[in-house]
This record gives sequence, C-alpha cells and structure tokens, in this order.
Amino acid sequence: MRALKMATASVALAGSLFVSGLAAAPAEAVVNQVGLVNVGLNDVNILNDVNVGVAAEVAAELCNVKVGPVAVLAQAVDTTGTTETVCQTAQGPVTLVQS
Repeated sequence: MRALKMATASVALAGSLFVSGLAAAPAEAVVNQVGLVNVGLNDVNILNDVNVGVAAEVAAELCNVKVGPVAVLAQAVDTTGTTETVCQTAQGPVTLVQS
C-alpha cells in the first residue's frame, strides 16, 4: 500500500512539474531575436530566422544585385522592424522582414 501511495505521489509531482514547464514556454517564445531576419519571395518565406549577412547574400543573389547595399537594408530591417522590398522578380517581390 505504501508503494502505491509513493508511486501516486511521484506521478502527481511529475505531472505538476510538466504542467508548470508548459506554462513558462509561451513567455520564452516571445523573446525578440537580434540580428535575424526572414527572406521572402512573393508570399513564400524562403529563409526564416537567418543571420542578416546570410539573408543579404541570398536576397542579393535572387535580385542579381551587389550584397553591400542589401546588407545595409537587412540591418535596417532588423533594427527598425519594417519590411523592405529588395527587388521585384517575375515571381513577385523579394522582401526582408524582421524575425
């Protein structure tokens, strides 16, 4: 009987710890990441949560432009949170959005 009570108490404790861990997860998910942006083509995200430099290289390649100005634009997107269009392609606009 004592073993059954101990097992029940252990399960209850483990369950309460599990539930308290779930309650904390959404607050952690809201953390704003610095230095990461998304690259989109039309309404499709090509890259999510990538370094500003990587995003600039990919967007510059898609738009057939130099990386330097796109890197400056990507940094501005990361800093201000605005969405910027790098260029227009036949498939739609190539955009940079803050993560």
